[in-house]
Order: sequence, then structure tokens, then C-alpha cells
Amino acid sequence: MPAGKHAVEFNAEGLPSGVYIYSLNVDGKQIGVRRMTLIK
Repeated sequence: MPAGKHAVEFNAEGLPSGVYIYSLNVDGKQIGVRRMTLIK
């Protein structure tokens, strides 16, 4: 993808409520790790 802002749609339909960890990787390098709390 070219440089700039990009969005990714996350579909949590089949996932239970809980805390999930996700990471952003660019060119094989980990840029950041974040937590997401999913409440249904």
C-alpha cells in the first residue's frame, strides 16, 4: 500500500467478549502492540 492513512474493518461477530491483543506490523517489523476490550 502507498503511504498514508488506511483503515481496516474488524468483524467481531464470531468472537466472545474479552480482551484481545493486536499488533501493527510494517515490512516485517512490529510497530506497536495494543489491547482492545470487546464488550457484547
